[in-house]
Amino acid sequence: MTFSQDLALAAPELILAVGALGLLVIGAFAPRATTALMLASIAALLVAAWAAAVGPIGRGFSGGMISDNASAFAKVAIYIASAIAILLGQKWFERKAIRNFEFPILVLLAALGMGMMASAGDLISLYMGVELHSLALYVLAAMHRDNAKASEAGLKYFVLGALSSGLLLYGASLVYGFAGSTKFDEIAVVVQSGAGTGVLFGLVFVICGLAFKVSAAPFHMWTPDVYEGAPTPVVAFFAGAPKLAAMVLLARVLSEGFEGAAAQWRQVLVLIALLSIFVGAFAGLAQKNLKRLWAYSSIANVGYAVLGLAAGNAEGVQAMLVFMVLYMIDVTGFFACLTALSREGRAMETIEDMAGLFKERPGLALAMTAFSLSALGLPPFSGFWAKFYVFKAALNVGEPMIVTAAVLGLVGSVVAAFYYLRLIKVMWFDPAPGRVDKAPGEAQAVAIGAAVFSFPVVLGALIFIDPLAKAAAAAFGLAS
Repeated sequence: MTFSQDLALAAPELILAVGALGLLVIGAFAPRATTALMLASIAALLVAAWAAAVGPIGRGFSGGMISDNASAFAKVAIYIASAIAILLGQKWFERKAIRNFEFPILVLLAALGMGMMASAGDLISLYMGVELHSLALYVLAAMHRDNAKASEAGLKYFVLGALSSGLLLYGASLVYGFAGSTKFDEIAVVVQSGAGTGVLFGLVFVICGLAFKVSAAPFHMWTPDVYEGAPTPVVAFFAGAPKLAAMVLLARVLSEGFEGAAAQWRQVLVLIALLSIFVGAFAGLAQKNLKRLWAYSSIANVGYAVLGLAAGNAEGVQAMLVFMVLYMIDVTGFFACLTALSREGRAMETIEDMAGLFKERPGLALAMTAFSLSALGLPPFSGFWAKFYVFKAALNVGEPMIVTAAVLGLVGSVVAAFYYLRLIKVMWFDPAPGRVDKAPGEAQAVAIGAAVFSFPVVLGALIFIDPLAKAAAAAFGLAS
């Protein structure tokens, strides 16, 4: 391909990169123009999403970048989620009298890195995308500089993130050393009849590095502390888009680079999936802080997404994509609820804080109830349909290992039901300890909009999401 064709493939990334650099210069000269910077950042993300949706298909930059239905599907979802995060976060910081013009720019850079992850065609672009989005997220976690918990969250995330980057880079170097190439299609030729010991060791390290990014057990140790300490709207961003990007990247690495070693890496994925489901289910039982509780909930939910990927076929990847998109909407809505709720200026972040919420703020209580029931997997909420896709894909494989994992995953979902139902009981039946402050408009709108999507809009939305996810999964070239 010519250089101009390469640039056309990278149009979404170019829009975000130029937009971030331009807005950084503007912010340096007009640091108080936070509203204008917020609107410009949202506009850049929406334009990039449009460019990803209608852009050309192909491979560019000597195979280092892939533009296909899978990358387009992921980028559109990631950029829209990032735009919502900017809206929630900028308004939240303004209410705290913190005028950080860097916030929307950092989200743009994180979205740029996530877009590169979704389009990575070799180990080098993979690492560049992961590090670009990770560095921005480290700073976002500590954005509330005057808050000790936020600073601690940023430091913990950075230190543990550096460890995961080391694992990822070491694994990539092993794969390159034993396979003789960094490109996924050339690695696939080497492992078409199974991975050798050296390549397999490298692949395991790569999987472990990416498992950290999606907070899958046993690489989840950063998640509860970072979720609790980071600003709530930043957590809404952490919990959705970066995990979708990392899951799409993991699917691309395994399907395009290591399809010949599927029998080997599926065992690793099943183990990670089951550990995530049960760590999230049982550890969540002891949590009283809602941000920590939802951190463990996210660990469990990532386990279900990994289980879909472990099916090792196009149906499993489709299930993972549907699951992650529906989960991203639910978790963004839940943290939007937390962003909107406070009593006498104090954030409501514990289960006890939610006592009597239905009498005080029935709309937000209904929204949180919808998200809890959806995370539980109760029909007809979106979480049920997400898990339905995953379990269907796992059971259709027919292999005893995958079927057993699906059954155990269902058991884990039943265990986790306790803490979701406990939250609902407190909101609906316990007496309120005081009056709830008026909810900010943008957070309330995002929360209620996501709840309405969870049910009933999801029933109609699946008519469009399902074929798009199927086309995206087909781009990986796996058997049906």
